[in-house]
Amino acid sequence: METLTTKPSTKFCHLFSMDFIKIIFKGSGQVMFQNNIWTGVLFLLGIFVGAYQEGQGLVAWGALVGLLTSTITAYLLPLSSDDNENGLWGFNGILVGCAFLTFLGNTPYTWIALIVCAMLTSSVRLAFNNVMASWGINSLTFPFVFLTWIFLFSARVLQGIPPTHMSEPVLSSAINPSLDLSISHLLIYWLKGISQVFLINSWVTGIIFLIALFISNKWAAIWAALASAIALFAAILFKAPGSDIANGLYGFSAVLTGIALGMTFYKVSHKTAAWAFLGIIATVFVQAGMNGMLEPFGLPSLTAPFCLTTWLFLLPRFKF
Repeated sequence: METLTTKPSTKFCHLFSMDFIKIIFKGSGQVMFQNNIWTGVLFLLGIFVGAYQEGQGLVAWGALVGLLTSTITAYLLPLSSDDNENGLWGFNGILVGCAFLTFLGNTPYTWIALIVCAMLTSSVRLAFNNVMASWGINSLTFPFVFLTWIFLFSARVLQGIPPTHMSEPVLSSAINPSLDLSISHLLIYWLKGISQVFLINSWVTGIIFLIALFISNKWAAIWAALASAIALFAAILFKAPGSDIANGLYGFSAVLTGIALGMTFYKVSHKTAAWAFLGIIATVFVQAGMNGMLEPFGLPSLTAPFCLTTWLFLLPRFKF
């Protein structure tokens, strides 16, 4: 493994350089596999626009704190310089920040826990990657999922980080509220499926994210758009809960799966397109299954359906 050999004092100085700012923005873009500074800038912009639009501005600031914390932690540790330069130590941290202020109450201890969790994502990512290397896959966003689940579980016990916005543990039910299927509402559901990658419930943010992806790679934008649309259609066809569909909650993991299988880990072709299409459909069922499994614990599935499905579709190691 390539390691950093820079003196500590030099590292601290570099934290205030333009190169480090670029790394920060790349970390934001890497949530959707994009190693592009401007994509990362627009992702952050979309988070702030959507969070404040929904009256949840703290989510945006949590995202920024998580991104900075995880990136700085990895930068000061002897971790891979290549991963650092490409922003690969920041994307789990930014998701941690979004999740903490989405599900937990706003207390000083919540922010302390957020910082601790974001710091841990760097070493946990390396640990999972080391384990998975022999299988030819990497941990994707699972460090974020794994650590956030642990901290959300702990919130049921620790009064300092109250589970204010978490669901109450209940048994799964088949209640399906009515859903408006007009064209205008379907467009909103489709765009929210993209914005929910960062736990943002805003169709405006969905548009910003699509623009950000197109700036980096047109195929990333195409697969994000297709995946959200396919997942939306499948969720409606199989009668998923209407409120989940309306809030884009069946789209975000499918979007990540579509980008991963459609153009990131396989070359773009008609064969990979068919494989990615199947993966997107599978993600919807994995999402539904995990939602039902986690409801009795009052936990969100986060991006676990994306991780599980993408691993299952990469492990056969087909050569397209």
